[in-house]
Amino acid sequence: MSVHIDVSGLRPDRIAVVPSPLAELGMALHTLAEPAHHPGLQGWATGVTTRLDPHLADRMCEADFLWRTTFSDLFLPCAGIPGGAALPGATLAEDLDLLDKLSDEQFVDAALEFTGALSYGSEGPHALSDPELRRRAVDLAASRGPQQTRFTERLLVDPLGVRAWLRQFLEDCDEAFFAETWSRLRHPLAAEARHKTDLLRHKGLAEALASVSSALTLDEAAGRITIDKLTEGRTVTADGGLLLVPTSLGRPHLMVLHRYRWQPVLHYPVSSPELAAPPSVEQLTLRMTALSHPVRMRICRHLARSAYTTGELAQAHGMTAPEISRHLSVLKKAGLITTRRRGRYVLHQLDVGVVARLGSDFLEGILR
Repeated sequence: MSVHIDVSGLRPDRIAVVPSPLAELGMALHTLAEPAHHPGLQGWATGVTTRLDPHLADRMCEADFLWRTTFSDLFLPCAGIPGGAALPGATLAEDLDLLDKLSDEQFVDAALEFTGALSYGSEGPHALSDPELRRRAVDLAASRGPQQTRFTERLLVDPLGVRAWLRQFLEDCDEAFFAETWSRLRHPLAAEARHKTDLLRHKGLAEALASVSSALTLDEAAGRITIDKLTEGRTVTADGGLLLVPTSLGRPHLMVLHRYRWQPVLHYPVSSPELAAPPSVEQLTLRMTALSHPVRMRICRHLARSAYTTGELAQAHGMTAPEISRHLSVLKKAGLITTRRRGRYVLHQLDVGVVARLGSDFLEGILR
């Protein structure tokens, strides 16, 4: 499984490597919401959390699914600007101004990505104008919980209000903790961008991609970049460009923005925090046996990002609920997933801490 970017005819001057303060703020919010994904940053996350204003901490929960279960394309709004050549802003304020330039349709569709209600890789109707899509988005949000339902309903009724709320929230996060973090990170990220730009200029795209991640390959004859991920997708650069955005907070996540008619973006990590020690031989044998099935690998990718019910997993994988239950039973016996009840739903989620102890290669594979 992989994501493909068609770069045939892409001019070298249309490839840019630029840090984004807004994308880094989005990754900071993800790290605070899911510190187990980032063992090397738990000290930073604890430091921020302990001095965070309780009111702001509560507001973080209102729409955390935009950065916890998915990394919303709203954090890379430059990619949605028509022309496919816009770059991230030099400051958070400039990035937020780009976010304001997205149409209401673009904003709402990107914000609703967490529901899975809308087509991502092809042209389709917009949730603001299609009653059936609106109903489906609300229904899918309801299966995730009341918080998601309230956000979705408000977004569809009052997109301008949600846009204003999000900008104010992000500005408050900047004042509370991110400005200090960004002042420390922006210079190393700028140096990384200069290094990759020099590599592009002197060695070419293939060498630059290889230095980003072994999960990236370029077929120069076919004019296609392939990103090894446990998902499928494709996009083209067409008349636009290709953007590489480094992050100091993102490892192990290698993000690919491939939304239809948006500029393709590779959001890649540059840091490398160490992971914990491996499990015992007996545990390793049991767990690796459980993970040897490709369907269970794909299930793990879903459960690494959020908790899902058996029915939701069955729908996502095109399988029956009993088939999914059998796979979940194997994963649970191996101690790889946890379950909890929420009302009449039983939710399953990957124990990322346990998976981290299996090794960084596997963890990066499912979180990529």
